[in-house]
Amino acid sequence: MGKKRVIKQTEEEILKDTEAQEKDERRVKVSQVSGKANAAGYARFCIQSTYNNTIITVTDRKGSVLAWSSAGAVGFSGPKKSTPFAASRVVEVLLEKIKNLKIQEVDVLVKGVGMGRDAAVRAIVNHGLEINYIKDITPVPHNGCRPRKPRRV
Repeated sequence: MGKKRVIKQTEEEILKDTEAQEKDERRVKVSQVSGKANAAGYARFCIQSTYNNTIITVTDRKGSVLAWSSAGAVGFSGPKKSTPFAASRVVEVLLEKIKNLKIQEVDVLVKGVGMGRDAAVRAIVNHGLEINYIKDITPVPHNGCRPRKPRRV
């Protein structure tokens, strides 16, 4: 088998690795909103939980987006994106990004049937935010589409 060679990283490679990690952390976008829009310390969390991903958007009273993130943007891939753990990590990353807005009151709108919906709400509660209400806005068909005509043989 022989001796194993140990490859040491140069300073340039270490700098490139740290830059790549910082770029991944900056993937969660935060818009530059004036302090006037957030003076009340209020936000609305819109949680969209599908079978494949969990997307969370934080808006103000008017509906303009303050921050957003998804399980894919945080770093999960494949079937791990739809897990409850991924949803709780998305909430943690979002709260880290909006901590300078000093938000205390939250309304939560949940949409979808994925596994991450309950975990995301629990993560918001565990971070000490006061929740005014939780509303399920999942679209439900009342009568559905017109059925296909019967097949004639």
